[in-house]
Amino acid sequence: MTPTRPLTDDEMNLARWMLDNGSAEASMYVDQLLRAEATSWRCPCGCASFNFKIRGLPEAPPGVHIIGDYLIGDDAHLSGAFIFQSGGILSGVELYGLAGEAPKVIPMPNELRRDDDPPPNARQLSA
Repeated sequence: MTPTRPLTDDEMNLARWMLDNGSAEASMYVDQLLRAEATSWRCPCGCASFNFKIRGLPEAPPGVHIIGDYLIGDDAHLSGAFIFQSGGILSGVELYGLAGEAPKVIPMPNELRRDDDPPPNARQLSA
């Protein structure tokens, strides 16, 4: 059995926002998130990605089915985040670098945007 710990507030807030704003099926996983803990797994690259263990469910099988996919930052500092499930079990949040390193801290939900949203600097210019 994989050791677990409670989700931090930042992890919970990020995952909840990602589910609330994800694919049509993403909202089906909110109940699982409310029973989620984080596993002790740490990504070897040092990023802030984390995996879930859902109380009352077996560990998720291997595999990744993305249910919410977002960008973080502008083109010069672009990274991404997605929340995923496998076998119907909420599995984790992956943070990855695109124009540099993957985020080493959990981003705030207001830092995330969809692929078709303008980057932060473009939103400021048009305001």
